[in-house]
Amino acid sequence: MRIFKKAVSVVTASALAMSMLAGCGSQAAPADSGSKASEAPAESTAESGGSSSGAVFKIGGIGPTTGGAAAYGTAVQNAIQIAVDEINAAGGINGAQIEYKFEDDELNAEKSVNAYNTLKDWGMQFLVGSVTSACSIAVSEKTKEDNMFQLSPSGSADDCVKYDNVFRVCFSDSNQGLKSADYIADNKLGTKIGVIYDSSDVYSSGIYQKFAAEAQVKGLEVVSAEAFNADNKTDFSVQIQKAKDAGADLVFLPIYYTEAALILKQASTMGYSPKFFGCDGLDGITAVENFDASLAEGVMLLTPFAADATDDLTVNFVKSYKDAYTDTPNQFAADAYDAVYAIKAAAEKEGITADMSVSDISDKMKTGMTEISVEGLTGTISWEVSGEPNKEPKGVVIENGAYVSMD
Repeated sequence: MRIFKKAVSVVTASALAMSMLAGCGSQAAPADSGSKASEAPAESTAESGGSSSGAVFKIGGIGPTTGGAAAYGTAVQNAIQIAVDEINAAGGINGAQIEYKFEDDELNAEKSVNAYNTLKDWGMQFLVGSVTSACSIAVSEKTKEDNMFQLSPSGSADDCVKYDNVFRVCFSDSNQGLKSADYIADNKLGTKIGVIYDSSDVYSSGIYQKFAAEAQVKGLEVVSAEAFNADNKTDFSVQIQKAKDAGADLVFLPIYYTEAALILKQASTMGYSPKFFGCDGLDGITAVENFDASLAEGVMLLTPFAADATDDLTVNFVKSYKDAYTDTPNQFAADAYDAVYAIKAAAEKEGITADMSVSDISDKMKTGMTEISVEGLTGTISWEVSGEPNKEPKGVVIENGAYVSMD
């Protein structure tokens, strides 16, 4: 297995080098500055941090901590908490401590906008969110109006970063589709490819469209491409049968883990056992309630984070996360953790202070984000003016319920 070098450090264009600590956090609870996160009662809002000296930066987060995508939002909420605690313990950002508050949007765009307004009233200066694409796009309309700096850890739709105040940590849908086709072709993982995707979901359809185009370029033979939609996402027998009849030896699943778990279960019942390959939406599949995790053995996915990596940063992060939340962090947690450290790096690069206006902070962050490089949990990351990250994807395979690097 390849060992990734991920000691957290930040190098700016002016050759300023800063070292930063690493760590993690489920349902985040109020925490004293510098303390590790601890579990809180199940609530939609979590707040922590603060400084008795007065000056504080306020970081808000938005994502689903209840409902079908709760695994993603909870992971993001937890990891932000850990990063905030670490940064506060190390002296904060430019000497100011961080206050942190997270709002549940229940995977609903309207509720995500409501969550943004709640955080805005609270005094938020930086937004980490939203976690999902549709919600992130909806919120970006508001952050654009306010010129609020927004950094989505995992909003992957191309339009998530259509405004100059919005950046992201994850790969775009287009890049995930392209990289998936390249990875499958370059590593000769399949000769006949089936695809099952959600035509009603911007994430899934966006990945599929780019995958289909790149598959042609790479000489992959797509023998079936079958869609489902939000009104029909429990019975996949037709899509599975068409892939089976077409002789697909690899099925590409650019979908979320809840539907993927059903597909794996139904394929097994139908006596169909191709290779399955997905993107970051599959992250979390082994933890689906009432799902036989053994059915996920051999499933492959592209992700910039593998919890079994042996570098110090990942080891410490995973340990901290497990200690606080009795769970293994996924890619969404890693993206969120790196997001907070990117905010710290850009803010320190630009000399941002807590008394600056939201708009002035955003203007400086737009420049600062393009002049830093963060070597974090998800690799070495730099950012384009477009808001897109530059980093390399990693292939992992599920073995004995754990992600194992294929690179």
